[in-house]
Amino acid sequence: MTKERLEAYYGLPEEVKFCKRCVMSNQRPASTVEFKHTKDSKKVTLNFDAEGICDACRNAEQKEKTDWQKREDELLKLLDKYRKNDGSYDCLVPGSGGKDSAYQSHVLKYKYGMNPLTVTWPPILYTDYGYKNFRDWIDIGGFDNISFNRNGKVMKLLTKLSIENLLHPFQTFILGQKNLAPKIAAKYDIPLIFYGENEAEYGNPIADNANSLRDKSYYSFSHLDEIYLGGVSISELREKYKVPLSDLMSFLPADSQELERSKIEVHYLGYYLKWTPQEVYYYAVENTGFKARPFRTQGTYSKYNSIDDKIDDLHYYTTYIKFGIGRATYDASQEIRNMHITREEAVALVKRFDGEFPDRYFNEIMDYLEMSPDHFHALCDKFRSPHLWTKESGTWKLRHTVE
Repeated sequence: MTKERLEAYYGLPEEVKFCKRCVMSNQRPASTVEFKHTKDSKKVTLNFDAEGICDACRNAEQKEKTDWQKREDELLKLLDKYRKNDGSYDCLVPGSGGKDSAYQSHVLKYKYGMNPLTVTWPPILYTDYGYKNFRDWIDIGGFDNISFNRNGKVMKLLTKLSIENLLHPFQTFILGQKNLAPKIAAKYDIPLIFYGENEAEYGNPIADNANSLRDKSYYSFSHLDEIYLGGVSISELREKYKVPLSDLMSFLPADSQELERSKIEVHYLGYYLKWTPQEVYYYAVENTGFKARPFRTQGTYSKYNSIDDKIDDLHYYTTYIKFGIGRATYDASQEIRNMHITREEAVALVKRFDGEFPDRYFNEIMDYLEMSPDHFHALCDKFRSPHLWTKESGTWKLRHTVE
């Protein structure tokens, strides 16, 4: 009997596989940003080797074999190359005052003697505790900061379009967050940008080297008509939605020629220093006053990851809808790789928390977007890929779950 072939949206693999070491599936996109959306688009997903182990787990193995003293020596040479003694900024750290940006900026300034400028593309809807962590980062940690408050009307429109066209509440935020740093660095003549955790840790093959500026797609563009925001072309945003180009510029990447002239280098601090999220959290608590969420994050069991934006929880819920991968899967896979929990424990956590609906801020988000809850839920059903989901007695269920 021939097995029914079910359509797979977004260029995802038709056969669902789970890593034999962590709990991540091969449905995980390798990039967190989608510039265009079609059901037939080709998407790079997490790779598995012949033994059924994912790229991210193999990378974790390499971390244990890495000569971290040698890597730190490389970092010192890099910092010495760009260190300034005239009081001007010699590196730039993008962030919101979460545990990662708090750690990387503090280490660069107080351990290695650099003078970082911190730059913030603010959350769409700050949580109270997220905003306090941001203020404590600056006030307790002791950093200069540029917080770029973009056009709120346009941000609201683009966030709504991102949900309607991509079911991706964070697409425009992620693009702005990535694109802002090189533009500010060029404006202030800062030659060095540091992000935190190396994206190769999560199976992004683009980011397996120190200098991520090689991936120009994050940072520059040559032709305006190649850029999509919220799944909509720039020309359509201007013509259909009447958004002037001047109101879109803050969301767009820097000009590629300007970047070439500025010779800015973009690096991941996690390439040079062994990066363990729990230890980064404790460091941020001790040195910048960072505080975890006062309650468990819906959709997972943790309290301190990505907690500054009210829309963050909804974003992870949409990854569950589109890829069958919820926030507990991300958290538990990372903790397996850092040898903090077993796979058996992770499977139990995923089964308990993945896909939990984030209702704490949901109505507030819908009010902000001027979107009805029923419309959002209808969009979720539209974006469920048939090869992942089936409906039984009126209830949606994943066809494949981790065991």
